[in-house]
Amino acid sequence: MPKPYTKRLLREYKAMKLTPPPHIVAAPLASNLLEWHYCVYGLKDCPYEGGFYHGKLIFPEQYPFKPPGIMMLTPSGRFQPATRLCMSMSDYHPDQWNPAWCVESILKGLVSFMLEGTATAGSITTTAAEKERLALESGAHNLKNAVFCELFPEMVDMITAEHERRKNAAAAGKPEASKAASGQDAEQDPNEGGASTGANIALAMAVVLFAYVASVIMGDVK
Repeated sequence: MPKPYTKRLLREYKAMKLTPPPHIVAAPLASNLLEWHYCVYGLKDCPYEGGFYHGKLIFPEQYPFKPPGIMMLTPSGRFQPATRLCMSMSDYHPDQWNPAWCVESILKGLVSFMLEGTATAGSITTTAAEKERLALESGAHNLKNAVFCELFPEMVDMITAEHERRKNAAAAGKPEASKAASGQDAEQDPNEGGASTGANIALAMAVVLFAYVASVIMGDVK
């Protein structure tokens, strides 16, 4: 018999692929269904505008009956990078966890928490100017991460296009309007009209993931 988390996480992955939530993409590792990575992008009218924020969720085998660990890997000025965050939906508070919550609701909660200023374990306090500086640097930071590039080729395309615009604007001697440019990118659904290379890689990742899960299920049956 497959483990309870297998069917649940696969169902959630399929749902998020069919109907991506605003400003969020997420996917599990092909080699480990319990480790999901996400990217928050396209936030507007805030110090994080223009930023791309990569992080991960670590699910226990008891999911959905126990909550995941949550962390953000990209420096944001809001959270300490690569540090478990204390949230009502995280493994810091298993007593507050609701099994009805899913990956999408967890990440939407993370975005809401990011936009407010409540202090908690794993959070830091910085100025709006510092957050804006880190937002501009976030794309380049993520491109150094092999897992990010493998799981989110559409985000790589968006970041690369933004960097090219900045370069052209600087060469033309124009004031950099990085926020406006980033906002335009964010409004474009990366699942529509993106580079064909990114779509092919994403499809290949999905095939590998389902092959992995099939092997897990067959192993359980044996």
